[in-house]
Amino acid sequence: MNKRVVVGMSGGVDSSVTALLLKEQGYDVIGLFMKNWEDDDNSEYCSSRQDLLDAVSVADTIGIPIEAVNFAKEYKDRVFSSFLSEYQAGRTPNPDILCNAEIKFKAFLDHAIKLGADTIATGHYAQVREENGLFQLLKATDSSKDQSYFLHRLNQAQLSRAMFPLGKLLKSEIRVIAEQHGLCNFAKKDSTGICFIGERPFREFLSGYLPTQPGEMRTPEGRLVGRHIGLSFYTLGQRQGLGIGGDKNSSGEPWFVAAKDMEHNRLIVVQGHDHPALLSSRLTALDAHWISGTAPLLNHSYAAKTRYRQADAPCQITQLAGDHCSVSFEQSQWAVTPGQSVVLYDGEVCLGGAIIEGGI
Repeated sequence: MNKRVVVGMSGGVDSSVTALLLKEQGYDVIGLFMKNWEDDDNSEYCSSRQDLLDAVSVADTIGIPIEAVNFAKEYKDRVFSSFLSEYQAGRTPNPDILCNAEIKFKAFLDHAIKLGADTIATGHYAQVREENGLFQLLKATDSSKDQSYFLHRLNQAQLSRAMFPLGKLLKSEIRVIAEQHGLCNFAKKDSTGICFIGERPFREFLSGYLPTQPGEMRTPEGRLVGRHIGLSFYTLGQRQGLGIGGDKNSSGEPWFVAAKDMEHNRLIVVQGHDHPALLSSRLTALDAHWISGTAPLLNHSYAAKTRYRQADAPCQITQLAGDHCSVSFEQSQWAVTPGQSVVLYDGEVCLGGAIIEGGI
């Protein structure tokens, strides 16, 4: 009997080609479309209806069955509630990381197993390798599309059931394959940003769930330069939307968010991209997760990312205590943001990561 693979099909070209490649390789493929958000199904920003139509069309073209499943409740309970509480606490979470760990590789995996799946597959750009009985998460060949950063909280049980068929391919090759096989979405635009927000302005979305609490914008020296609408609506390193470009006492350089003073409801802002207040030579992090189940070595040369779109930064782990860790960098990192994830690598192998508590 052919090995059964349940593929998460989003309606996008990546997951569509994932299903196509597995079908061509002789697997018994079933498509599964996940509906994870339904608060504003009828708005111009929610594309789930069209995405489902595209997924069904692709499944028909490939010749595989497809099922739609609603995980909106699980998503709200496990991902969105955490997202809101983190923003309310002044941090900047990454819900896509939590979605992978809690929905795509937990709720989805559980449902796929009920369908008789031996493994699941997604359109992520990453790779899995088994070595000495352990499963490793590797970077994708296409470094510009590598998504191991978003998958770093997966565990051994999840990785043992996961397939990433696009891991060795370039994005340009994916679109060519889709077009050659007559898939309707070969030229479909890639989705960007947080899935449930879509293309809408972020502040507009968040204001529907969190109250505004205006306060002062001050420099580190204490000079008042403006007012903010609520600390939840800003993130470290933010340049756009501050509304203080015309300050007469300024140097003319752009303003950036450097810190949040939660106690006094103040937003601390500085001028200049390379202001010292935006740079950190080390960070502390909590809720550490290591893919192998074993923590990396102390004072060993690794590389890390403190945000997704970032080159690997040489670093060392200088302290480990339970699920807390400290990481020091050879070169100072820009706008290290509480709530984001620091993800560590040993060459091409993703070791895991932790949630940033703060930069120092």
